Amino acid sequence: MVNHSSPVGFLLLGFSEHPRLEKILFVVVLCSYLITLLGNTLILLLSTLDPRLHSPMYFFLSNLSFLDLCFTTTCVPQMLVNLWGPTKTISFLGCSVQLFIFMLMGTTECILLTVMAFDRYVAVCQPLHYATIIHPRLCRQLAAVAWAIGLVQSIVQTPPTLKLHFCPHRKIDDFLCEVPSLIRLSCGDTTYNEIQMAVASVFIVVVPLILILVSYGAIARAVLRIKSAKGRRKAFGTCSSHLIVVTLFYSSVIAVYLQPKNPYAQERAKFFGLFYAVGTPTLNPLVYTLRNKEVKRAFWKLLGKDEDSAES
Repeated sequence: MVNHSSPVGFLLLGFSEHPRLEKILFVVVLCSYLITLLGNTLILLLSTLDPRLHSPMYFFLSNLSFLDLCFTTTCVPQMLVNLWGPTKTISFLGCSVQLFIFMLMGTTECILLTVMAFDRYVAVCQPLHYATIIHPRLCRQLAAVAWAIGLVQSIVQTPPTLKLHFCPHRKIDDFLCEVPSLIRLSCGDTTYNEIQMAVASVFIVVVPLILILVSYGAIARAVLRIKSAKGRRKAFGTCSSHLIVVTLFYSSVIAVYLQPKNPYAQERAKFFGLFYAVGTPTLNPLVYTLRNKEVKRAFWKLLGKDEDSAES
């Protein structure tokens, strides 16, 4: 066995058994990463510069964009190196940093999406009291809580994972350092780590998802009570972007962290994990910009064009 305190690195197998697929994935991941950088940076810029976007929804969206930038930058550069060349190694320190930041960002996003669902619930179900309930101070507090929970979760779960007694071959059957992959690499007893991961999955994934579903259940009832079709479309339009993002994010997270233990599930989880790490941060800014008139107006204003010229 390898001493858990040893600086010996790991081999990230990823999709090395499919060399042709690796080249295709390299192009896809590179393009996705560039779109992620451009799209999320644009949302951060617009949310800062345009006064019309100085609202709670865009404050939380800017947090999500910053999170996605950190999220992808943690793993994508290493992933591109592994996909392009024969070198599949990552140092112990690099793996530790990747695991810590990846867990921090993933947990924070789960909580942040729940906070955004609460924001949409108040906007639709209690519109007259929205300004008094979702005030700037509460927004900052909710965002701080989301980041704090992510930090605590990463501090709690990262050290026990890195202290596992890893098998001598050091081959991680994944494209990045994640808790499930490192547990599978261990040759020792992983009961404590598996229980810890299961408990964390319940509180970080399942409970927030239930809260989001309850919020959208209340939103759906409120929307159905609106008599005019135009009013229903407007109410649904305020929530549709967030609902799409939640669906994309949680479907991939559940496939990675709540899957059964078998070789087929592990192979399938690689693709879901790839989408979780690369796909959702790429699609998030596209969903919010393409479906949001206010963001479009702010974008054309930044370019010095009026709305008429933008539509033409």
